Amino acid sequence: MKRVRNPRYAFPLRSLALATCFSTASGLALAQDQTDEQKLLEGIQNGERVEISLPDPETQLPLDDLRKFTEVFSRIKDAYVEEVGDRQLLESAIKGMLSDLDPHSTYLAPKDYEQLEESTSGEFGGLGIEVGMENGFVKVIAPIDDTPAQKAGVQAGDLIIKLNEKPVKGMSLEEAVKLMRGKPGTTLTLTIMREGQNAPIEIPVERDVIKVTSVKSRMLENGYGYVRITQFQAETGSQFIGA
Repeated sequence: MKRVRNPRYAFPLRSLALATCFSTASGLALAQDQTDEQKLLEGIQNGERVEISLPDPETQLPLDDLRKFTEVFSRIKDAYVEEVGDRQLLESAIKGMLSDLDPHSTYLAPKDYEQLEESTSGEFGGLGIEVGMENGFVKVIAPIDDTPAQKAGVQAGDLIIKLNEKPVKGMSLEEAVKLMRGKPGTTLTLTIMREGQNAPIEIPVERDVIKVTSVKSRMLENGYGYVRITQFQAETGSQFIGA
């Protein structure tokens, strides 16, 4: 049998039946795969001297820190004022590991990753308005040029108080944006308050594929040009060069 290089321990094993793990001073060293296990068993059966290479303890996960993690995990489960699911705790732990590295590293859950891909692609199904929050309502910052919202008459400064029949008051901006986006061809009725109007206005808007222009440019005068990056997307670099 071929010997393992740089062994840590060597044992003459003639009649000892081995399982898939070997007890060591620092813990358990598991057989890496079935091939290694088979070679070991063959060597034992043939009465050969079998050399076992054990992993370096310094390269293994620190057991004391793992015990600390599981102890904190268990105490939160048992003693926190509200019930917390295992998945939530594990995702929070992962987020904490990454956020502690630097301001640019973060963990994205599947839904968050989909939203990131959507925003960086520059295309999504929606109304075509830039919005913010004001006094608990969604405020239209500006309708995007050539989008359903602009064509339907939505104006900058409008306060959206209802999305279809759902009051906006109490929603987060993320929740409201999620309701406004949707499958192209479907209709959403915006109930808005507009300065100078005594009563709310209802504006039905048909969703469409919104293509957000990442780079806008124009000539100012001879020899001078103006380039504006509205938001960074996957095609921002090529659009900037083409401007």
